[in-house]
Amino acid sequence: MTQKYKIVNIKTSSGPKEEASILIIYTGGTLGMVYDNEGALIPFNFSQIKQQIPLLKDHDLGITVISFPQPLDSSNVSSAHWADIGYIVYQNYRQYDGFVILHGTDTMAYTASALSFMLEGLNKPVILTGAQLPIGAMRSDARENLFTSIEIASAKKDGHPKICEVCIFFDNHLLRGNRAKKVRSSEFSAFASENHPPLATAGIKINYNYPHMKRPYQKDFSLNLKDKFDNNVAVLKLFPNISEALVKSILTTKGLKGVVMETYGSGNAPTEKWFYKALEKAISSKIIVMNVSQCIGGNVIQGRYETSKQLQAVGVLSGRDITMEAAITKMMLLLGEEKDHEAIKAMLITPLAGEMA
Repeated sequence: MTQKYKIVNIKTSSGPKEEASILIIYTGGTLGMVYDNEGALIPFNFSQIKQQIPLLKDHDLGITVISFPQPLDSSNVSSAHWADIGYIVYQNYRQYDGFVILHGTDTMAYTASALSFMLEGLNKPVILTGAQLPIGAMRSDARENLFTSIEIASAKKDGHPKICEVCIFFDNHLLRGNRAKKVRSSEFSAFASENHPPLATAGIKINYNYPHMKRPYQKDFSLNLKDKFDNNVAVLKLFPNISEALVKSILTTKGLKGVVMETYGSGNAPTEKWFYKALEKAISSKIIVMNVSQCIGGNVIQGRYETSKQLQAVGVLSGRDITMEAAITKMMLLLGEEKDHEAIKAMLITPLAGEMA
């Protein structure tokens, strides 16, 4: 790690004993911005967090903020940044009770999905959050999102963290990170998780949905960081009249190792012979093809209709109810970490972090 991170330590009250210690990782995004005197957006000074969120004074927390050297627009996030975030969590894992990652909303679901696969053996909360409006704005959602994320990250039951997985908290809902998608760009309810219920809902109090939460490990297993990604992947989104030339240009990309194919409904695709021949040729040359639905909810069931039977016949893998964000990040990590082709295919269709039913 060669970057020079900015570190701020904050104690939220003057009590003698801390309720919990929280590490906040600020990568960038709207939440961590304020307006200067001329109305321009500048990065927020996290040493002033108690002024922006007075409710923190009611909790005796030890908070450390590690900020990226330059705030990162989430459109520029890459697997290298996922590795940086994962490394920070890994290196500070035993020192803190929970982790909050401040991140731009556009690619937050990708980062949350990637981290869920990277942090093997995670037994503490890692909560990603952000905002649609800067923390300095009058009607900003940033204060509530940040405060509640900190509250969830510090929550315990019988001495153990209530949450022990990677999540996204946004607009009063805690979602499993690898089940979430950004579905709205101009409303506070930016994220949805159609195939998995919220893990918690914040109202007058925070109500936890225990039956659908990952159970904590009974023993304190060591955290294992996996951070090798192979970026030789592609997303092939089907649409009516998609051309043979376009499909072949993607499937014959030099160095390509994996494709997430977004199909219609429950996994359906065109029945043209050229389409299946192209898929069969790619798969026979060791390119892995995984079928996910374009719908934000629902399940891929290959063979349910005639239009998906042939996909199964040529060796396309069913992604069942996985999101595209989870599918592509999982594929990148497995291709980077594993060498055995058949093992990669087996793990792609096996739940590793609650990402599929």
